[in-house]
Amino acid sequence: MNPPIMEGLGVLMAKKKHSSKSSDPSVNGSPAADTSLTAHWFSSKSSKKISLSSVTSIVDGLKRLYIQKLKPLEVAYRFNDFVSPLLTNSDFDAKPMVMLLGQYSTGKTTFIKHLLKANYPGAHIGPEPTTDRFVVVMSGPDERSIPGNTVAVQADMPFSGLTTFGTAFLSKFECSQMPHPLLEHVTFVDTPGVLSGEKQRTQRAYEFTGVTSWFASKCDLILLLFDPHKLDVSDEFKRVISSLRGHDDKIRVVLNKADQVDTQQLMRVYGALMWSLGKVLNTPEVVRVYIGSFSDKPINEAATGPIGRELFEMEQDDLLSDLKDIPKKACDRRINEFVKRARAAKIHAYIISHLKKEMPAIMGKAKAQQKLIDNLEDVFGKVQREHHLPKGDFPNVEHFREVLIGYNIDKFEKLKPKMLQTVDDMLGYDIPELLKNFRNPYD
Repeated sequence: MNPPIMEGLGVLMAKKKHSSKSSDPSVNGSPAADTSLTAHWFSSKSSKKISLSSVTSIVDGLKRLYIQKLKPLEVAYRFNDFVSPLLTNSDFDAKPMVMLLGQYSTGKTTFIKHLLKANYPGAHIGPEPTTDRFVVVMSGPDERSIPGNTVAVQADMPFSGLTTFGTAFLSKFECSQMPHPLLEHVTFVDTPGVLSGEKQRTQRAYEFTGVTSWFASKCDLILLLFDPHKLDVSDEFKRVISSLRGHDDKIRVVLNKADQVDTQQLMRVYGALMWSLGKVLNTPEVVRVYIGSFSDKPINEAATGPIGRELFEMEQDDLLSDLKDIPKKACDRRINEFVKRARAAKIHAYIISHLKKEMPAIMGKAKAQQKLIDNLEDVFGKVQREHHLPKGDFPNVEHFREVLIGYNIDKFEKLKPKMLQTVDDMLGYDIPELLKNFRNPYD
């Protein structure tokens, strides 16, 4: 018997072959792959406008706006050297992050263990300063710890900006991965205990406040943990809290291990904590403080009494509902950070171009540069008055001066009004248009 033959198949195949040969030439024997739309956005030459209909989500739209409109301004005025590294694809796609800060043995690692109901890989818990490194706890296919240098070069992780802190920091940084339903929505950042007193004389090998500030800009929630027996705010902790300036809306305070004291002492401890924080957080508003005992051990009712137990459970529910809201608010937070960054980049461009304008054409450049660096406060004041900018949006003068010393001001760019107008259009038209077209993906 002859096997069945599909009539017309050979003709169809021949036609297909012929059309593919005529349409695009073979590369190494195979047809050249079409460049995708996203690859076109991210190519450096793409200056064509892409209609909002081709964007699939808010995050996609923000990526497009950043590459086309904001990044050229940041590159031209060296925003990445002064303020924050350039954003990558993974920065937009990253999961929401929660950072825990506090002095040693205030229960930061125990807090993460309590939420996950399990130890993450490489977790150490003890009364002495145990966590000696920054640990990012995120979702992964299996339980493992990845060293910092490896994490910093992985394109799918948003930690490439940490390379600016050097190898000394990256050796004290790691990523712990484990499969967990909670970690599919939120990533936790466990930090080393903030040192106090004599321990500060043995300085860290990296800039601790700089690293916390970098993480604070990426995080969606910052939890400051206190212990009833460690209410003092040390010098380093004070510097860390002041490095969180500009992220006040993300800060929540947790008074942990509150079941170690009775009700009367707890009332006094709460008052003392608010007094200490009032001296450090220079805001008239009262910061939200959650009281509780966030560990797997049962609440010590002998000390707290039945009222204490009820209070702790209510506070714990409030904090957990705050944490549950993070993924819902992640999209709004990303837009918020993007707009904040665009404003900071605009002000940075005004400052840099003003410094360039003040430089002489031929003679006495070194002397003029030194004078500008010494009188940086006056320069900021002039820029603010000239362009009617809010004073609170300007960067820290001392930090700006430190970075500026290493540069030749004469090599900076002049003011490019067209670039600034593009960023203004983005803030005024493109982002509102994007929000109108897309609703929150978590709703």
